[in-house]
Amino acid sequence: MTLSDRIREWLASNPDDIVLRALFGAMLIGTASVLGLDFAEMQALPAAETPAPAGPVASPSDEPLPPARRGADRKHPARSPDKALSAPMTFELLGDGKLMATGTIVPGTAEAFSAEIDKRGGYVRTVVLHSPGGSVRDALSIGRLIRARKLNTAVESGRYCASSCPLLLAGGVERHAGEKAAIGVHQVSLASDHPLSGATGMENAQRVSAECQRYLHEMGVDPAVWVYAMETPSNELFYFSREDLVSLKLATQPSGRSTTARVSQ
Repeated sequence: MTLSDRIREWLASNPDDIVLRALFGAMLIGTASVLGLDFAEMQALPAAETPAPAGPVASPSDEPLPPARRGADRKHPARSPDKALSAPMTFELLGDGKLMATGTIVPGTAEAFSAEIDKRGGYVRTVVLHSPGGSVRDALSIGRLIRARKLNTAVESGRYCASSCPLLLAGGVERHAGEKAAIGVHQVSLASDHPLSGATGMENAQRVSAECQRYLHEMGVDPAVWVYAMETPSNELFYFSREDLVSLKLATQPSGRSTTARVSQ
């Protein structure tokens, strides 16, 4: 007798409810087996990585920038991939009272910066920036702490400060920009701070934009800096010329040449 004949004979000799229970049990066993295989495959997959900031993370070189909105006719350092900048911001104490801040501003960076400043006591006088930006809220907190501690800020020649990083630069009592410093802004993604969807996303974006402009005014910087940011898509960067940095008061001592401008402390 074949297997199919045996199955038909068994079905004919058993009541319907017994047959249904048996079929249901077989379905449960099959489903459990599939789920077990799926779970095993998921365990074998590599862990998901944290998304990198929008656009290429970069550090300057001596090449001219590709066209970027209204800065297309200006010659600024170009950007090249730099893995160090995509990592969360770290702090390194340098000589002459400088604290080097390198990397992406992530949620929690403000607390880490505050702890670093508390630990270093009165030694730190200047915060040197090299960052592609990141969390807007943390950038605002860091900038306000920089001003409260009456520290200076700098983006040295060959360094990069973009997206929300200029908010840190604005916090300095004196703000220095090297001749080949790349300082740029664009529309900031709020994904790390707020959900961006529909009316809620628009409301959050408008609120943070207003907060950034108010902050720049408090720091003695022309709020037009943020207007340039809002005009520039997030996959592009508007780079400030040296003249821009001075006229917008984002820098008080650009290109190694001192100016008389100094904000109130």
